Amino acid sequence: MSLKGKKILVTGGAIRVGKAISLGLAKHGAEVIINFNTSSDSAKETEQQIQALGSKAFLVQADLSDATSVNNMMEEIKELGTIFAVINNASIFENLSFAETDIDSWNRNLQINLTAPFQISQHFTKQLSPNQKGRIINILDWRALRPGKDHFPYTISKAGLAGLTKAMAAALAPNISVNGIAFGAILPPSDGGNADNLIDEIPAGRWAELEEVQNTIKFLLDGPEYITGEIIHLDGGRHLI
Repeated sequence: MSLKGKKILVTGGAIRVGKAISLGLAKHGAEVIINFNTSSDSAKETEQQIQALGSKAFLVQADLSDATSVNNMMEEIKELGTIFAVINNASIFENLSFAETDIDSWNRNLQINLTAPFQISQHFTKQLSPNQKGRIINILDWRALRPGKDHFPYTISKAGLAGLTKAMAAALAPNISVNGIAFGAILPPSDGGNADNLIDEIPAGRWAELEEVQNTIKFLLDGPEYITGEIIHLDGGRHLI
């Protein structure tokens, strides 16, 4: 299957790993719909880079912490025509313990990391004709499959997203495949914190290459339709120890 000319929505597609995903799709001819919230300058820069690759980009602003904003974004996307796939990449990663987690941080993590992907996926599937094919990829974290005490509301929200991935795969078959990618050490923290000790905990002994992220995304988009409900660990074996 070719991705050329296919419209693909990437939430948080303007910065960091999301930007790498957007550019990787553009290299294969996909038309990328980039969702962003406050990163308008980065979104415009990514749009220009996609255009330089000979593909098309569309920018859609939405605050994923607001359910109404998410719904409005998906209504706006309708005007662009039918989309082939959704990549639920955007998330927040707050370093909160169980004791530090209040109801506001709990709800914020659940809304952005779990509820928004549900809303977006539901809108997406409703836009497809009865026999039309489509794909959904949810970006997870190795913690989602091994929940622990750190980053408490984030981890629980991603564990919920893992469950949503499998449940949607069953609910949306046979025309829509739904899979997840559980990331490990992809990029150093954006806050500039010391992350050197993270590598000591990774069997592969290194950070991921962004090209490895792009290749995994492409495989799940143009690979076998018979793969659904799977969660691929792209974490250098971090989940094993």
